[in-house]
Amino acid sequence: MSFGGPAAHIGYFQKTFVQQLHWLDDSSYARLISLSQFLPGPGSSQIGFAIGLQRAGLFGGFAAFIGFTLPSFMLLYLLASQSVSHDSDLLNNVIHGLKLLAVVVVADATLSMFNSFCTNRLAKSICIFSAALLLLMPSLYTQMMVLVVGAVIGILFGTVNTETTPSQVKVKWLPLLLFALLFLGLPLVAGQSQWLELTNGFYTSGSLVFGGGHVVLPLLQETLTDSVSTDRFLMGYAAAQAVPGPMFSVAAFLGADMLVEHSLSAALLATIAIFLPGFLLVLGLQGAWQTLAQKPKVAAAVWGINAAVVGLLLSALYHPVFTSAVNSAEEMSLVLIGFFVLRQFKLPIVALVLAFTLVGSFW
Repeated sequence: MSFGGPAAHIGYFQKTFVQQLHWLDDSSYARLISLSQFLPGPGSSQIGFAIGLQRAGLFGGFAAFIGFTLPSFMLLYLLASQSVSHDSDLLNNVIHGLKLLAVVVVADATLSMFNSFCTNRLAKSICIFSAALLLLMPSLYTQMMVLVVGAVIGILFGTVNTETTPSQVKVKWLPLLLFALLFLGLPLVAGQSQWLELTNGFYTSGSLVFGGGHVVLPLLQETLTDSVSTDRFLMGYAAAQAVPGPMFSVAAFLGADMLVEHSLSAALLATIAIFLPGFLLVLGLQGAWQTLAQKPKVAAAVWGINAAVVGLLLSALYHPVFTSAVNSAEEMSLVLIGFFVLRQFKLPIVALVLAFTLVGSFW
């Protein structure tokens, strides 16, 4: 269901796992968001993986990854292996209807998180000025800057009451060691086989990307220049934007395209390789982050980061979510009705997906 990119994914997660299932509260969810913003890798997938870890341990994390990634993996693998490229008006209309739903979901998540984390004038100011700055100067550096500034303001001026005494910081060193060994070792052996070369290209790209899916594409294009044609790369990029789920799933298309005779195995290996660095970092640092967040100064920094994250989500609500979906007064009216129905009648997301799918197919 998660069309619309990382901001929409965060909205869907918040709606499902915080509001509906109550697997974690707003504060815990916000800490996961702030952790994912400071780590390389696919931000929304890391949040999903971390939710799975909290819910059911390591196997829960794997289950969350499979559940969130499998739909886009299957669609992109089938597209690559069948080498089909055709334009369907009906499909495009349905996708556009689901993009309108993404506007509704992100708006709902933004309002909910604003109510939770922007409870005084200072937090509201951090949120609004962060959103304004991101809209005026959209870039990864601006995103990192507003998070850092939010943390500094929180430390200097924020007042946070920590209810529990922080326990010992729990860093899991084995995943971090494995991350470093693969990052440093794979380039040394990549030339020995096409499989190691494929793994190295996708693992390295996943290790160096801050800021989510769209940022990984230039890295991948540079890394895979000799293995994938520009036309096929652009086709995979376009397809990854048209399917639900994480942009990193483009690895399924590119992997299958690189080793046509072993397309399924290559697609699986490329997908695992590009997601693995971010997941190893989450696995190693999540416990430490949760523990550190209980310390007064760190809690104050997280308070400021949370306000900035709401601003980040607010800016993303306008661009790219709103600007890529709403093109007319009629479409804006659908968004308003959908938002009203979601907030007032608490309809399940599945019902709204069906409604917007039907609206899109007949639009």
